[in-house]
Amino acid sequence: MIRAILTDIEGTTSSIRFVHDVLFPYARKHMAAFVHCNAEDPRVVSLLNDVRLEAGASLDLDGIVAQLLAWIDADRKITPLKALQGMIWASGYQQGDFTGHIYPDAAAALHKWHDAGLQLYVFSSGSVQAQQLLFGHSDAGDLTPLFAGYYDTRIGNKQDPAAYRTIAADMGLPASEILFLSDIRAELDAARAAGMHTTMLVRDGSPDASDIHRQVGDFSAIDPASST
Repeated sequence: MIRAILTDIEGTTSSIRFVHDVLFPYARKHMAAFVHCNAEDPRVVSLLNDVRLEAGASLDLDGIVAQLLAWIDADRKITPLKALQGMIWASGYQQGDFTGHIYPDAAAALHKWHDAGLQLYVFSSGSVQAQQLLFGHSDAGDLTPLFAGYYDTRIGNKQDPAAYRTIAADMGLPASEILFLSDIRAELDAARAAGMHTTMLVRDGSPDASDIHRQVGDFSAIDPASST
């Protein structure tokens, strides 16, 4: 019996294009000013030191900005980068520069599942702050009350089964009672290896009949009761 649903964001609840065409360019445009203006903020200081550690170099502020921009351009899943992007996006959301894209079918299903008593969680490479901002300022309004919790790469790599075991333990549920949704096969493989049930979102292209994961075109085709 499925008691909780853990969902990815990009390509799953939300368009990948929104992240790459709106969020990433916005963070890239504002990164240098943000780093220089907040270089003495304790939260930012800690993240800038994490950038130096990840880069393996003693970088000044300009060097840090250059490293962050290079990671953005390379679409790297670096934890301090994600956290800094989240801070920049917070300003954008609050100023109304954009809203978080959510597919209508995803918003409808999340409401339905929540009302049915299922626990809903998010696991994304974007920071927890970025996740909460997207769902809190979404096209469908504030969806944060629907979620019981959020996980990012601080919990582990999304393609590592250990991350999903840690998440299940944090939820206090057997992995066999959790359904994971994603558009990335390697992530689904990892969740399945940890004992979770899985469903792949195939919003573009055609399903692969040979794949071991259940495949659907959108959230309206997902029935948690038949996913075990």
